[in-house]
Amino acid sequence: MRQNLLFWLLLAFTVATCAFLIVPIGLSLLAGVSANWQLGPSGGLTLRWIEEVWSLYSGTVVRSLVLAVACLIADLLLGVPLAYVLARHPSRRARAIEELIMLPVAVPGLATALALIILYGGWHQFRGSSSFILVGHVLFTLPFMVRSVLAVLASIDVKTLEEGAASLGAGPWRRLATVVLPNAKPGILAGSLMVVTLSVGEFNMTWMLHTPLTQTLPVGLADAYASMRLEIASAYTVVFLLMIVPLLILMQLAAPSAVSGTAARGGK
Repeated sequence: MRQNLLFWLLLAFTVATCAFLIVPIGLSLLAGVSANWQLGPSGGLTLRWIEEVWSLYSGTVVRSLVLAVACLIADLLLGVPLAYVLARHPSRRARAIEELIMLPVAVPGLATALALIILYGGWHQFRGSSSFILVGHVLFTLPFMVRSVLAVLASIDVKTLEEGAASLGAGPWRRLATVVLPNAKPGILAGSLMVVTLSVGEFNMTWMLHTPLTQTLPVGLADAYASMRLEIASAYTVVFLLMIVPLLILMQLAAPSAVSGTAARGGK
């Protein structure tokens, strides 16, 4: 009897918590497709506000996507080799380097942005370009790529696998292409999805680094809520969620496959 009561209490608490989080988002989405939010759904539904958001902020959407792709490429080029080196040569120094890489996650984004402004603020052309924001995004997202790939490589003992491939005559590049990267694929996939999602949704650091000509999606969203009517700002939320939610779903789907893939390789 007590167990049943406890179950229903926990279920009620979970439902109440989910409602507390989801209902405001649902109302915001509804406002984004309502002809007049003061009248509610009875005033009719429309896509007019979404069209207006696209006409006003399409540049920020495209810029966010381009930045996310560029950030992903930079993280792949930097993070995968770095994770490989850390996994291949485990030591106290490697652990210290790993903790150092995680610092941008521990330090508030505003502090990191301020440090970048102090360091590069004098380079006016660079300061006013999207590349300046890209540097901040790479600093923030690189730890997630390194950790994702490193976790997979550490679980499969990549050093032993490479030694086995070397004993069969495989050179360094062939071992990298046929042993390391295929085994690291689950971590690379999970890290890539995380990097893109974080880059698209990053606000704190971007708010400090952006200029009026380099707005990104979250900064534009804040601008819409501050200066536009509620329906337009809510429609912007609709556009934002249409970009973020599929990425979050892909992350959830990639996580089980990464675990199962790692377990299968470990079993072999």
